[in-house]
Amino acid sequence: MSVEGLPLLGLEIVIMDKRKKLIVIGGGASGFFCAVNAARISPNLDVLILEKTSKLLSKVRISGGGRCNVTHQSEVVEDMIDAYPRGKNFVKKTFHQFSALDTLSWFNDRGVAIKAEPDGRMFPVTDQSETIIQCLLAEAEKFGVRIRLQSEVVSISRKNEFFELTLSDMHKATEIERSDFICVSVGGYPKESGFDWLKNIGHHVSPPVPSLFTFNIPDKVLHQLMGVANKDTLVKIPALKMQELGPLLITHWGMSGPAVLKLSSRAAKDLHALDYRYDIIVSWVPAFHESAMLEKLKSFKVVSPKQLVHSRNPFELIARLWTYLLLKSHISPELTWANITNTSLVALSKSLCNDLYSVEGKTTFKDEFVTAGGIKLEEINPATMESRKVSGLFFAGEVMDVDGITGGYNFQHAWSSGWIAANAISKGTN
Repeated sequence: MSVEGLPLLGLEIVIMDKRKKLIVIGGGASGFFCAVNAARISPNLDVLILEKTSKLLSKVRISGGGRCNVTHQSEVVEDMIDAYPRGKNFVKKTFHQFSALDTLSWFNDRGVAIKAEPDGRMFPVTDQSETIIQCLLAEAEKFGVRIRLQSEVVSISRKNEFFELTLSDMHKATEIERSDFICVSVGGYPKESGFDWLKNIGHHVSPPVPSLFTFNIPDKVLHQLMGVANKDTLVKIPALKMQELGPLLITHWGMSGPAVLKLSSRAAKDLHALDYRYDIIVSWVPAFHESAMLEKLKSFKVVSPKQLVHSRNPFELIARLWTYLLLKSHISPELTWANITNTSLVALSKSLCNDLYSVEGKTTFKDEFVTAGGIKLEEINPATMESRKVSGLFFAGEVMDVDGITGGYNFQHAWSSGWIAANAISKGTN
């Protein structure tokens, strides 16, 4: 080999890899979206995903009962904003850069068709979360994204123009990785101490508390209705003057379903302050207030005097729920409507419209639950997802103090923030 005609004898030439490097910390939806988009936009960028567990995209896999609630149907950004109890002004800025429509286009361009359900939730037409997972994995392979499992980042430090990351594997062995850019997409932590490694580089945290959880109600008779769902239900928390309307599901520990999950999200920090002990009022037929309900029942008594009260109800409630409410109102299901006293009808009106329960605790969905809290938003530039405190450090997804109600909103935040970070990082490689 020669240079300009001169022989090089006995010399070893080392060609340095001058590619810039991005390390994405966390193998969830936002992290993958950042990684695959950054690698696609900047082919010369070396992209590595570090995941501390042995599983990738775990929340994607279990979301929506295994179907993956990809996003929420919306053609106007402003329609989405009220679904974020924390961070609505922040996501308003990010969704104008990458919206729900952009999410649909991105997956559609890769052969993944998305459908909308009547309530606005959107799923792959296959009804399989694996469809979304395989799409993201295929993008990672196509653009050379490297992935390392069981590699936990325990500290980050800035060394001149590089970052140094200290890693710990499952055997507690440590090593050092260097990178030009970092995107932190680790999701939420249940305890504030989980953020210590990010606090150590200058960031501040809104303390995390659970969001999207069910209401534990110590009522064994109610528990016998496990699996019963009521389509339209109004759930109120009188102490907080908050309420939500939507489907309600009775479980073996209390109440769940969209109405409860949305309410738990909006009231997350207040309910934490109450130590998850408070009263709720359930309206099983929210179209009626109590006095109108009483008149409806009296009218039904007149037109159906000989019918057994359990055989038919005026509101098409599920039979098991209707019987439960009758018994709770001290009405025998075997009575005819003609034999129900006005006093009993008053009690039934109350059970239907203002059904009181005491909540004592919560239940979260293990890996699926969302936390309220995280890196304070004033420390992040919404136009780029870059830290305002540490140049070259980016954030995506739930690690920030942004969380949405159930219905695909948290995934939309993941896609948007991951895409924005990827584009900003790619510009920095030029």
